[in-house]
Amino acid sequence: MKMAISLVLSRLILFLTLTYFAAVSSSTTTSTTLKRHSGFLYSRTREKCTPQFWSSRREAWPRMVPQGSTVSNVFGSRASERYRSDMTLLESRAVNEEGNVFNELLKQASAALLNSYARKGFPYSAWEVKTLMIQGLVSEHAAARLTRRFSVANDACI
Repeated sequence: MKMAISLVLSRLILFLTLTYFAAVSSSTTTSTTLKRHSGFLYSRTREKCTPQFWSSRREAWPRMVPQGSTVSNVFGSRASERYRSDMTLLESRAVNEEGNVFNELLKQASAALLNSYARKGFPYSAWEVKTLMIQGLVSEHAAARLTRRFSVANDACI
């Protein structure tokens, strides 16, 4: 009888030990997952491609697009008709006119352009970003549609 009780206790201890280590391992995996895909929580990993990240200067801009580049030099004469001719890409982040879809397009397109140079596997090439930006300046509807596309690509980028 003592042997049966000792066998049951040893199995119980083994079960509890394995359950404990499984729970610890699971919580570590969950916290790592939360850091990468946090949903409502603030996450630095998912932010590496957003307009806010590029304006924070935490990472050097690609050499092909210096911070002093003007919007008109990067996106062409069509952009100079819509924005100040001397506005730099870095300055474009500070423009906050609520409801101005063209300013939001500029922010997302600028981030997408930087990502196209700096992030392998970004879904748009630099040429595509520039071409789409010009197409987005045609109307508010086109600007809103392209802003959403660039925003999705920028947010999904890691």
